[in-house]
Amino acid sequence: MANGQWYPPEWPDRIRALTEGRLTPVTPKRAATVMLLKDTDGTPAVHMLRRRASMAFAGGAYAYPGGGVDPRDDERQIRWTGPTRAWWASRLGVDETSAQAIVCAAVRETYEEAGVLLAGPTPDSVVGDTTGDDWEADREALVARDVSFAEFLERRGLVLRSDLLGAWTRWITPEFEPRRYDTWFFVAALPEGQRTRNVSTEADSTVWIRPGEAADAYDKGDLLMMPPTIATLRQLRSYATAAEALAAAPERDLAPVLAKARLEDGELVLSWPGHDEFTKHIPTGGAPA
Repeated sequence: MANGQWYPPEWPDRIRALTEGRLTPVTPKRAATVMLLKDTDGTPAVHMLRRRASMAFAGGAYAYPGGGVDPRDDERQIRWTGPTRAWWASRLGVDETSAQAIVCAAVRETYEEAGVLLAGPTPDSVVGDTTGDDWEADREALVARDVSFAEFLERRGLVLRSDLLGAWTRWITPEFEPRRYDTWFFVAALPEGQRTRNVSTEADSTVWIRPGEAADAYDKGDLLMMPPTIATLRQLRSYATAAEALAAAPERDLAPVLAKARLEDGELVLSWPGHDEFTKHIPTGGAPA
């Protein structure tokens, strides 16, 4: 493989089944992921984790902290500061209830998978070190879904800092995938006093890496990534600081990116609109090119 694009071997058969009407797409689940940034000389670095090879979805691929929405985050009003739920609903293209749940998922998953919490005791503060035993017990309870994120914030007396997030892009898993997600990508800066930890049960290692270096490693085939991951890394290369990336987020287009599969001149063609580098031509009886 010329680069590190994640391409499961079962895709060609599933794409054929979809184009022939033998496969019914599953409904994608709502999800959120966060590109956590910290400043280095000349460019920010982004926190990435490598998914365990045993994972059913994208095993071995590099990704950002993230995961599915907890339906309980739809149901309960939480202490919140920053843009209103109505603002987020308009920005994300959903209703206010879903907007709260998606933003909560972004903050909760960053805490669950990286140990970083975008919340504080007051609307203009952020918690400091979150590595103590009591914090770890709370984080594990969230991972196990023993408590909801709203319950966690309420018990801790914390306010969710939605102003520390910037919505960046939105990708939907292709229709031929058995596991599908409608994922909103966010950017955020590492809060002062906090540090990332490799605490995700889904990852075997983590790294802080400059987007340009990660993209170069992908191009050489050294790092495996899914299309949304490498696409966002390339987009981040032009920013000198985390603050610049966050400032640019409100103007980003959040129209969802969804792969298209079609039959053309005896080939199955897989493409992602606006991202020509990921286009694959699949002979009807062979491997992708």
